Amino acid sequence: MALPVTRSLAESPEASPGDADLQAWGRQVIAEEAAALAALAERVDGSFAEAVRRLRKMSGSLIVTGMGKAGLIGQKLAATFASTGTRAHYLHPAEAVHGDLGRVGREDLVLALSQSGETAEVVQLLGPLRAAGVTLVSITASPQSTLGRASDVTLPLGRIAEACPLGLAPSTSTAAMLALGDALALVVSRVKGFTPHDFARFHPGGALGRQLSTVDEYMRSLDECRLAPCTSSVREVLVASTRPGRRSGAIMLIDSRGELAGLFTDSDLARLIERRCDAALDRPIAEVMTRSPATIAAGSPLPAAIELLAGRKFSELPVVDDAGRPVGLIDVTDVLEPPPQDARRGAAGALAAARNGGLRVYRERPPA
Repeated sequence: MALPVTRSLAESPEASPGDADLQAWGRQVIAEEAAALAALAERVDGSFAEAVRRLRKMSGSLIVTGMGKAGLIGQKLAATFASTGTRAHYLHPAEAVHGDLGRVGREDLVLALSQSGETAEVVQLLGPLRAAGVTLVSITASPQSTLGRASDVTLPLGRIAEACPLGLAPSTSTAAMLALGDALALVVSRVKGFTPHDFARFHPGGALGRQLSTVDEYMRSLDECRLAPCTSSVREVLVASTRPGRRSGAIMLIDSRGELAGLFTDSDLARLIERRCDAALDRPIAEVMTRSPATIAAGSPLPAAIELLAGRKFSELPVVDDAGRPVGLIDVTDVLEPPPQDARRGAAGALAAARNGGLRVYRERPPA
């Protein structure tokens, strides 16, 4: 359906559409596409369930193909399937008939996208795919199209009017293909029992990776931490725990059972010096350490550690096992960094950024 034009776009700039016109046209495009998706949801039937079952049983890979705008939708769908537990690749139909059909095996399943079902580049694949015994699932307007008739399973889009003012540019039809393909990918993922842990394996980087990572992936291992018995003197601990390279600002102190007994930080040392408590340097560090410090269990989600660091303004957070023995340390400088506008030095800047929501987790530790 053509959009109503209240003013000619060919008129002079002074007579160009106003904000109200532009907003109304934008809303109409979105409303038309939304209405088409609502109608498509009502048409999901047994063919959808059959496609899910075939994808679930597939022993090979999903090969997605389509030409033009449908091809672009196909590339996105291949990425969605791959990230949600189904091996998937995009195959350009024109390249396929020039050798890339060698990528497709009998154990694979092909998902072909074509609104008309008559796209020449897609139709020419049908014979070779059938000869190879490959299962074919299609997303197309009608099961009666050439593509629909050749498919083992057809997911019909039905008659769709493009939201384009000329009724020509793929818009509503590609939105429908994308929605139906997403539905297929996510339902297959659900019946496969795809878990957050599986998702984390496929998304190790970026915000999604951070949300699903564990502290074990970011903590400093014991050989990178300062560790000492709580019965030693402050001076002995400081001398014995000296190590080259980038160090954390905390020493983890353990008892005779190897369990975490306390934490002594650079700030604790500074306070002793400021108060002229020189005699304390040769006393057991247990007398001045922070007893029963906050810890986080090994295997905990990284966001839980970030929340503790930011919310309680900690610079270091020991990671312990089920017996309370230290296995590593999360240092604020390894996981939080202030954005450029909050580039204050040290943990204070990082934690200020955390309070403002400006977090960035290092995938690799920053240089010393």
